[in-house]
Amino acid sequence: MRRAATRLEPAAPAQNRHQSDWAVIRSLLPYLMAYKGRVAFALSCLIAAKFANVGVPLILKDIVDRLTLPGVSMLVAVPFALVLAYGAARLMTSLFQELREFFFINVTQRAVRTLARQSFDHLHSLSLRFHLSRRTGQVTREIDHGVRGVSTLISYTLYSIFPLFIELGLVIGILAHKFGWVFPTIVAGSLTAYVIYTVSMTNWRTKMRREWNELETRAQSKAVDSLLNFETVKYFNNERFESERYDETLKKSEAAAIRSQQSLNLLNAGQQFIIAIALTLMVWQAVVGVQAGRMTVGDLVLVNAFLIQLFIPLNFLGVLYREIKQALADLERMFNLLHVNREVSDAPDARPLQVSGGEIVFEQVGFAYDPERPILQGVDLRIAPGTTCAVVGASGAGKSTLARLLFRFYDVNQGALRIDGQDIRSVTQESLRKSIGIVPQDTVLFNDTIAYNIAYGKPGATQSEIEAAAVAAQIHDFIQSLPQGYDTVVGERGLKLSGGEKQRVAIARTLLKNPPILIFDEATSALDSRTEQAIAAQLKAISADRTTLVIAHRLSTIVDADQIVVMEAGRVIERGRFDELVSAGGAFARMWALQSGEEQDDARAEELVA
Repeated sequence: MRRAATRLEPAAPAQNRHQSDWAVIRSLLPYLMAYKGRVAFALSCLIAAKFANVGVPLILKDIVDRLTLPGVSMLVAVPFALVLAYGAARLMTSLFQELREFFFINVTQRAVRTLARQSFDHLHSLSLRFHLSRRTGQVTREIDHGVRGVSTLISYTLYSIFPLFIELGLVIGILAHKFGWVFPTIVAGSLTAYVIYTVSMTNWRTKMRREWNELETRAQSKAVDSLLNFETVKYFNNERFESERYDETLKKSEAAAIRSQQSLNLLNAGQQFIIAIALTLMVWQAVVGVQAGRMTVGDLVLVNAFLIQLFIPLNFLGVLYREIKQALADLERMFNLLHVNREVSDAPDARPLQVSGGEIVFEQVGFAYDPERPILQGVDLRIAPGTTCAVVGASGAGKSTLARLLFRFYDVNQGALRIDGQDIRSVTQESLRKSIGIVPQDTVLFNDTIAYNIAYGKPGATQSEIEAAAVAAQIHDFIQSLPQGYDTVVGERGLKLSGGEKQRVAIARTLLKNPPILIFDEATSALDSRTEQAIAAQLKAISADRTTLVIAHRLSTIVDADQIVVMEAGRVIERGRFDELVSAGGAFARMWALQSGEEQDDARAEELVA
């Protein structure tokens, strides 16, 4: 069933849609405009900083011109106020830049936080089909890169590119006003050539960079996959095979890294060539102007200072352009993730589920993970309030699918599923899942303490409540025997605990939740016979007044069930109490006879070991 679930991903087209860069920026703007006053003030500081920055060469020109006046002493030529103005302009440039960042950081970080939270919440709202069809690491990486892309985009556009254009406009205007259009033409021409060359070279380099990144990611993925399967590698003595497989990718990554660096050297050399030509032309024109008497020495200093001020930030244009494009691509992937349609969503008029007795009814339910492979076909099933219904059958019969539909991880394709007469599609998912507790077959725990994992069934539970649940699940004594007790960290996915210990933690977690409806999906499958009997008795006690669905593999655990349903190929083929089904001599009787023989063999083996 799980394999079938991965074959269909209705949301895939939304993931692959392409948005223009401007569309991505428009999607981001509402998050930045939450603080309109701060945005306006930051932009004012940015413009003020550029005016101050442009003023520095102008003041310096005035100082140089006064110093070169013939027959005038320096003290007379350079008033103290002019020197102070030069220092103040330098200070104001930095001060306004710091003020801009000081007030805008709230905008940036709030946008990052809001987007991260929305993405996280949206992922939890998507169906199980989506999560079974995507690699968790890939999804979390898209979110991580997306939120980092917000900071990158703001930093490189608002703090670098946008101020550069403001300063460029001011410089061209001043040069045109003071010296005519020769200097502005050189500035505009050189900058145009510089930008065209940088962008074209960066686009060329981006392909190499992307290849390098993909190879690095592939190498990292192979390394992580190999280390996660450490025991398997050891079992088959394949350390050398894994090393060679890893090195093969590293070799390709090495070649891609060399090509990327060499292309960067070509980019830098070309940029410096354009800058050198522009500076030479500007200084030459200024020298000619000074000799002709049209310009002063201070004008020469002014022209040179303007050009250097413009080209210094342009040295990083290639990096800025590449990072901005990457940030836009990361943001696009994150926004696409936010636009993935929820396969299962609350109806506009959904109301909280009202559980009065806990009656569960499947009415002609049909369902398929993949349209080509139906799982459930016209299932009719009624579980009376406060009773226990056990579902048995071969693997792939559709047993666990009943639990997934009851939790509404998927919606039924046909028919209806009702709890106390309410179609679960008409109630809120939060209230539905709050009313159901499950002990799954495959128990996955958080990489936190045992106490945290038990308390997850009831966030905020007291220590005494946690311990009471552990006692009921027959795991309290084991926890007390550990050096750190309830503060023992269980490891990633609970791997530091055995399968039986993990299942008992899951049972304690569900007991603490204390819901009116219980689902036991082969809840004792990882336990030994003695512990299984003890916990089975405990489960029977706690489910006495609750509606309980038991998905069973060991038939000996469901002898006392109020109703046993036998499924085959997605259909109900038998139903009744235990003794009725055994005496009927049908599919259940054959399963019981087969398992009884196996359990007798297991019991003899345990006696011999003892």
